[in-house]
Amino acid sequence: MELSGRVEVVDLHKALGGQPVLRGVSLRVQPGEAVAILGPSGCGKTVLLRHLVGLLVPDRGEVRLDGEALHRLPPHRLREVRSQVGVVFQSAALFDSLTVGENVAFPLRRHRRLPESRLQEIVAEKLNLVGMGGTEHKMPAELSGGMRKRVGIARALALDPKIVLYDEPTAGLDPVTARAVDRLMMEVRARTRTTTVLVTHDLLTAFAVADRVAVMDAGRFVVTGTREEVRASPHPLVQAFLRSSALGGVVEEAIREA
Repeated sequence: MELSGRVEVVDLHKALGGQPVLRGVSLRVQPGEAVAILGPSGCGKTVLLRHLVGLLVPDRGEVRLDGEALHRLPPHRLREVRSQVGVVFQSAALFDSLTVGENVAFPLRRHRRLPESRLQEIVAEKLNLVGMGGTEHKMPAELSGGMRKRVGIARALALDPKIVLYDEPTAGLDPVTARAVDRLMMEVRARTRTTTVLVTHDLLTAFAVADRVAVMDAGRFVVTGTREEVRASPHPLVQAFLRSSALGGVVEEAIREA
């Protein structure tokens, strides 16, 4: 059964190593919506993202995709659901021993039985979508950080997912490359109409890409709203993010361009 892309997080709690990480997180994302989870390192953002694809089981609460609680699904249904969720990892997580084309083809070979000619057509299509057409035979070591991110996005889109999750998509990139990745995420969403959830500590990325922003601190959401609502929040963490990104009016520019 194909997903519509609706995501629900209901009172999610999780402890790791005996330490609470998520402390009652709730969030709803509508099909086709883009939501950014913004917060400092160690606040629980990536742990939440791992729950969204069923890699972690909640201690309490649920993650539901189209109303189905992931941790209650039988293995065959969980595999089916996961195949409709694309994940772009923080470091792109490309297989260094495989070419660019082989990296993008990897999920297709695992989940689809396709003639080789059709598989190569899809690989070329996804690489063209992210501006990396013609790079099928390159090795990951030959790519810049921004190019690796683009290939990671192409691989996440290989199975035409209904939901795309981004883990710190601009981490480790210079400001110019980071803004180019922001624009790419916006273009991909506009062309594919996927539900988008991204976790980031980059306020500019959150404001540029997302319809709504959920600010996380110590395992809880402290502010959730549109860019304008978050920008107007007096919460100290929000104000700290704004101050750190305010040089040269970049926050206002991000809002205008979104």
